[in-house]
Amino acid sequence: MQRICVIGGSRYFGKLLVERLHAAGHQVTVINRGSTPPPAGVDHLVVDRNDEAALTAALDSRTFDVVVDQVCYTPVQAAIAARAFAGRTLRYVMTSTIEVYDPATAALPAVPAGTPVPEETVDPAAWPVAMDLPWQDDAYLEAHYAEGKRQAEAVFTRAGGFEFASVRSAHVLGGGAREFTGRLAHYAERIARGGAITVHTKTLPTVFIHYEELADLLQWATTADFTGPVNACSDGPLDVRGLAAIIAAQAGREPVYRTVPAGEEASPFSVDRHYAMSNARAKELGFSFSRTTDWLPGAVAEALTTEPSPTT
Repeated sequence: MQRICVIGGSRYFGKLLVERLHAAGHQVTVINRGSTPPPAGVDHLVVDRNDEAALTAALDSRTFDVVVDQVCYTPVQAAIAARAFAGRTLRYVMTSTIEVYDPATAALPAVPAGTPVPEETVDPAAWPVAMDLPWQDDAYLEAHYAEGKRQAEAVFTRAGGFEFASVRSAHVLGGGAREFTGRLAHYAERIARGGAITVHTKTLPTVFIHYEELADLLQWATTADFTGPVNACSDGPLDVRGLAAIIAAQAGREPVYRTVPAGEEASPFSVDRHYAMSNARAKELGFSFSRTTDWLPGAVAEALTTEPSPTT
């Protein structure tokens, strides 16, 4: 049994992670602002992680074997957490994102198209950190989501005091109504009613992961002994047209496309630049991934019965 703290953990794969850790017999503590209570038997600390004094007071004398941070988006949040958990945990795992590799958001080393992007493309140990940017501004943060994640990883990597690992997740799908982004439901609804999907003239593949597989990987990461970033994606990159074809086969409709040039806004998962991740490191460390095409039809079936969220 381990003492595991999950920051966030109130929805989607975070909620599933909490359930699975608890079912596995771990002593689990959830930290969030109280909007959603955790399952019975899970300790719940209601506190704003951005308030360092309140977070430190809420933690009191608690110590943990592992912290899993689901909701760290800025270097400021990372610095607060690093100080608050110094001496209170042996290991810290942060959920990060494929977006750290997006070449449209930073000057990154070029990776040839078709070559899966490895973790060393973004090295948190060398990444610059700027605490004085307006990270508290929601509009700024939304526009700089990838950079916030890169800098948060950098802060934890340099903090010391505990082992640090980041899980860079691919686009997460599955779960029907649980998938709070509504992106797969958006595609399913559009194709089912014959609406047009906006795609780039030339689309490139990206990578995906099922929400249950990501919960599995995060649970694995709590007991693994690696440090640094690890990419999390199912086998088999897929471009937007391939995704649409799988949906269309179940919806019984042919997809309708509206094309736009590179650089213009398009529907989710229409990618006009290369940053599809490699999952080789996670495999070498012992994690086994499914194939995207094995679980995607089931996720599509769920999405076809889910009301979509407003999106592009």
